[in-house]
Amino acid sequence: MMNEHYYSEDPSCESRPAEVRFTYRGHSFVMQSDAGVFSRGELDAGTRILLSALPEEMAGDILDLGCGWGPIGISIGTLYPSCHLTFSDTNKRALSLCSQNASACGVKGTFVLSDGFADISAEFDHIITNPPIRTGKQTIYRLFAESESHLRPGGDLYLVIRKQQGAPSAITYLKTLFENVAVIEKSGGYWIIRCIKKEEDA
Repeated sequence: MMNEHYYSEDPSCESRPAEVRFTYRGHSFVMQSDAGVFSRGELDAGTRILLSALPEEMAGDILDLGCGWGPIGISIGTLYPSCHLTFSDTNKRALSLCSQNASACGVKGTFVLSDGFADISAEFDHIITNPPIRTGKQTIYRLFAESESHLRPGGDLYLVIRKQQGAPSAITYLKTLFENVAVIEKSGGYWIIRCIKKEEDA
């Protein structure tokens, strides 16, 4: 087992900043990443595919869970500025980078240092995550369950998991939490899953 990874609260590895450039739905982004933070120096394939699968219009309160240096939430905030964004991560270095990148991109949001939902009490219309698979099934399943309890009725969770890293079994578990679970895109071994919370009964 690794002593430290990007899920660590306070990475001890030396800072090695690296610029990341990518384009999303006609918008060009330049952001900063670093050592000790997931996907240093590039937009990882899972996040890229997850972004491509998101709906053409988004609104309401949105949580970028495990935001890293911020590509998901900042992309959404740029395209849909009426959204209210919350960015959370357990990694202090990642959250600081995310805040800096959001400011540089003109995106406003709330930034919360939190292990999962430990310091988050709000409810959301959408939660979007590229979950920290390396932390193990127990951790990511806890994040799924906590996500369900922090969604408003009819709200949804979008996530990406590789098939070989347990996507089929994750779907089985997610179906115990959500009324509707569907694979909305498959690409390069990555599955994009949308889970919809049950509407309140009239």
